[in-house]
Amino acid sequence: MLIHPQIDPAAIRLGSFAIHWYGVMYLLAFAQFLLLGRLRIRAPRYQALGWSYKDLEDLLFAGVLGVVLGGRIGYTLFYMPAHYLTHPLDILKIWEGGMSFHGGLLGVLIALYWFAHKRRTTFFVVSDLVAPLVPFGLAFGRLGNFINGELWGRPTDLPWAMVFPLVDSVPRHPSQIYQLLGEGVLLGIALWIYSGKPRRVGQVSGFFLLGYGVCRFLAEYAREPDAFLGLLGLGLSMGQWLCVPMIVFGIYLMTAFKSKSA
Repeated sequence: MLIHPQIDPAAIRLGSFAIHWYGVMYLLAFAQFLLLGRLRIRAPRYQALGWSYKDLEDLLFAGVLGVVLGGRIGYTLFYMPAHYLTHPLDILKIWEGGMSFHGGLLGVLIALYWFAHKRRTTFFVVSDLVAPLVPFGLAFGRLGNFINGELWGRPTDLPWAMVFPLVDSVPRHPSQIYQLLGEGVLLGIALWIYSGKPRRVGQVSGFFLLGYGVCRFLAEYAREPDAFLGLLGLGLSMGQWLCVPMIVFGIYLMTAFKSKSA
């Protein structure tokens, strides 16, 4: 049985000022977006459109706004709507936690649509560029969850079970690590390889939606459901139900489009 190391959530402390690990993970995620994005824009499709590093920076800025605003609004709507309807000012208290990946995804989709319109190209050309850059960023986020000892797993007796002392003394799945490896590293590698060959417009985006949806759906079986929600219909968590439309739409994108490969 393993014990969570209870790492100080602050990576650096200077008096009353602190830089938290989760903030560091966000910075690393944004940095890898720019580094890997430079490789992505070398593809013939994006070279033909005249894409530059400046476009990546603009896209990152729009994406950050989408992640933060969409993630927070999604959390209030998907997970605790009653609370935030009666305490609307609490929506602004981001420092207290509460971000939804699925809400952040919707925010990013809106940002991509805006960027595509500005760049006078199609939404899926932009989303196909971005999709392979997302999983490795998610991996950094899950590492931040593990360092903070949050989003822990359900009880288990497996040899690698971990006790999170700030929660209780029950051995649990280190579900943050499962998600880091699944929807982060493994999906990232698979998506990078898949996108390295000519694909129809929309297929790379579809692969991401399908791959993330499946990885997250499976990981939710090891992750402790939110205490204020528990399990919903069919014994599935909110995270699993939100993955269902991702999986369906991902399959659609991978099979429906007949556009020219690029």
